[in-house]
Amino acid sequence: MRVDLVLDNWQMFAHGVWLTLQLTFLSILIGFLIALPSGIIRARRKPFWSPAINVYVYVFRGTPLLVQTFLIYYGLSQFAFIRESWAWTILRDPWWCALIAFSLNSGAYATEIIRGAVETTPKGELEAAAALGMTPRQTDCLVLIPSALRRALPQYGNEVVFMLHGSVVASVITLQDILGAGRTLNAKYYLAYEGFLTAAVLYMAITFSLVAVFRALERRYLKHLRPTRTPALP
Repeated sequence: MRVDLVLDNWQMFAHGVWLTLQLTFLSILIGFLIALPSGIIRARRKPFWSPAINVYVYVFRGTPLLVQTFLIYYGLSQFAFIRESWAWTILRDPWWCALIAFSLNSGAYATEIIRGAVETTPKGELEAAAALGMTPRQTDCLVLIPSALRRALPQYGNEVVFMLHGSVVASVITLQDILGAGRTLNAKYYLAYEGFLTAAVLYMAITFSLVAVFRALERRYLKHLRPTRTPALP
């Protein structure tokens, strides 16, 4: 194990970590902004929008992230009207193509997470809000959405970790993320596994941190859902 080569190239791995975190958290944020209204619409089965969202969710959950990234990065450039439009200033950049693909993919999975959380919201909470004289908008903002997001925390934590691991796709469209840094190290020094092992350690460290954060959030916001122990009778 050539640890010295890994240490000599620490800046390359640091850049890879920064790029990976950028793509992961920005795509999760944009995906959430897509998923929140989409999940609510799906749960309420709106006549026009719900079928359209169903198609979007099916397409992005039914195809691999790698294929979606290739279609955006390589596929869209085949159309002359796109290359001649303002969109080409964005779509010719692999970073933007990766962010678009990751965000749409994350949004599709998060839509299903939020839909399930909304559908399982106890009706008593909504009836209590109506009894207090809240408008539908107030009920959604103050009761439904906070309650649904609390219950969606465990599943959303998994989605963040899956997105982190899925971000390795960026390395195949010339972006030097963590895996890209590992592949570059191996190719530069004709190594077999040092770069990949370093990448694996970095991914595990980030995953450990993310899991710890979501566990802390669950302890804080899902405390009321834990079963309480009944004290033993003397």
